[in-house]
Amino acid sequence: MKRFCGKYAHVLATFALVVTTLVSNSTCHFVIYQEPLPETAKRLRKF
Repeated sequence: MKRFCGKYAHVLATFALVVTTLVSNSTCHFVIYQEPLPETAKRLRKF
């Protein structure tokens, strides 16, 4: 299991960065509540 995690850790990190970028550039689908965006994710916004 350690070899698997070590081998594919960069894939997981890249996937997490892509998902965070997509989420930071969109709004919540729920009308009532949207959680505040963390300061570290605000750097990934494109606008």
